[in-house]
Amino acid sequence: MSQLFSPYQIGGLTLANRIVIAPMCQYSAENGQTTDWHTIHLGNLSHSGAGLLIIEATAVEPAGRISPQDVGLWDDGTEAALARTLKAVRSHSDMPIAIQLAHAGRKASVAQPWHGGGQLTLDTGGWETVAPSPVAFDGHARNPRALTTDDIARLCERFAEAARRSVRLGFAAIELHGAHGYLMHQFLSPLSNRREDDFGGSLENRMRFPLAAFEAVKAVVPAGYPVGVRLSATDWVPGGWDLEQTLAFSQALKARGADFIHVSSGGNSGAQQIPLGPNYQVPFARAVKQATGLPTIAVGLITEAEQAEAIVGTGDADLVGIARGILYDPRWPWHAAAQLGATVKVPNQYLRSQPRQFKTLFG
Repeated sequence: MSQLFSPYQIGGLTLANRIVIAPMCQYSAENGQTTDWHTIHLGNLSHSGAGLLIIEATAVEPAGRISPQDVGLWDDGTEAALARTLKAVRSHSDMPIAIQLAHAGRKASVAQPWHGGGQLTLDTGGWETVAPSPVAFDGHARNPRALTTDDIARLCERFAEAARRSVRLGFAAIELHGAHGYLMHQFLSPLSNRREDDFGGSLENRMRFPLAAFEAVKAVVPAGYPVGVRLSATDWVPGGWDLEQTLAFSQALKARGADFIHVSSGGNSGAQQIPLGPNYQVPFARAVKQATGLPTIAVGLITEAEQAEAIVGTGDADLVGIARGILYDPRWPWHAAAQLGATVKVPNQYLRSQPRQFKTLFG
């Protein structure tokens, strides 16, 4: 029996298989509100046969968006828009859908990638960014404003309020975005956190805000409701965030009730040197799993069915995250199930598409 297509439990959530659609920004919202694009995009992914779909980084306040076109969840309007999108998707799919709550910090206020992704000026739709310290991200002309302790407390409440809205919307789980150089990662890494107060300096201090935000979210969700964190295991820069610190942070999250860790890397510095290749981040997921015993999601150039099966089957990780690969092949789980002799659930309207050589594929 395929391990990739075996059920898995995260908190009170049961997944049909170990394939997770990782969050992918679409830069297509209007004033933080999802649009028809998101209905089409998420509806398509909801018929892929994956075990869990995590929607894109969703900002907890307007200044936390990466671009002006990012999705948000900070008021009744953004909540209502997500409700409309989810209603349409759920009317034709019972795939569990999770949300990634995020704040971009110093990496905010940029143009959509297809428009270059550069920092927007204040007169072209940009805004003042915030960060642990007034240190600009590589290539940005404006320094961010350093957050005060009052700002930090306010942001924890922003995360909590977005979590309340997420539960009300019926999301199956919440993932906090602590990776890829965004605000939580900025606090964790000594490359971006130069503070000299209780939120900077030592590892304990640099972890303080991300852990406080996690605790704020955990405090407002029901018992058994899965809350996890996506993190970058390393900055890939000497003197930056690294695996040893990641393990300490993961253990601190476990002590506070984390239900899973989604293990990525990089994104906080233009000086990063990443040795790209298949499975290049899987050893980080394995280390986190071994150190904490928490369910882990491995990501990064996982493109083949046998590759994903081996990651789960050998215990390197409990689940695999597929992102760009599933945009390229929206039926990736179907094809993986066919290769591995497993079954996958599809809409009734697609049952007749089952190839003759895979007579038991659509179970």
